[in-house]
Amino acid sequence: MAVRLGDIAPDFTADTTDGTINFHEWLGDSWGILFSHPKDFTPVCTTELGAFAKRKGEFDKRDTKIIGLSVDPIESHQGWKKDIEETQGAALNFPLIGDPDRKVADLYDMIHPNANDTLTVRSVFIIGPDKKVKLTLTYPASTGRNVDEILRVLDSLQLTADYSVATPVNWTDGEDVIIVPAVSDEDAKQRFPKGWKALKPYLRVTPQPNR
Repeated sequence: MAVRLGDIAPDFTADTTDGTINFHEWLGDSWGILFSHPKDFTPVCTTELGAFAKRKGEFDKRDTKIIGLSVDPIESHQGWKKDIEETQGAALNFPLIGDPDRKVADLYDMIHPNANDTLTVRSVFIIGPDKKVKLTLTYPASTGRNVDEILRVLDSLQLTADYSVATPVNWTDGEDVIIVPAVSDEDAKQRFPKGWKALKPYLRVTPQPNR
């Protein structure tokens, strides 16, 4: 069964390159990103893991833990780590789950039989401190993910979790946001003292409130 937005992220215990973890305990009160890779020692996955390793500090600043998964065993992951560091110039600095029995892959519906009946697709799950799924993305095996986009969405999710706003198309941190329609103009005066520009009654643009 597919994991949908708003669902509690399935909990699990699994072996990783950093030892055995219980997923919910490991997350603690942090945000989390769980992402899957079709297979070890594959070209696109190697570039992705190197890119996430290079940007880990940016996830740390956002109080967000990142963890990868492949259906290969830990022994394979340990060998692959050397290739990642050699070719991408960054050592793996976050856990990589070994899932040879596909337990976690099945929990999160990461195997799509019409694409491949044994390998995981490139799934991304962003999970909030409440353990609920805030975002899901699914890429085919042939397309590498965009770390900038995942950070952008994370910024939006964290902002909109704290304020009654939404983020417009192509928004990045620091740009103007939209006051949600559920907030009346009267309430908006209290919540958004910087004011707003009403392009339409339902489209009110205001400076990012935490800046």
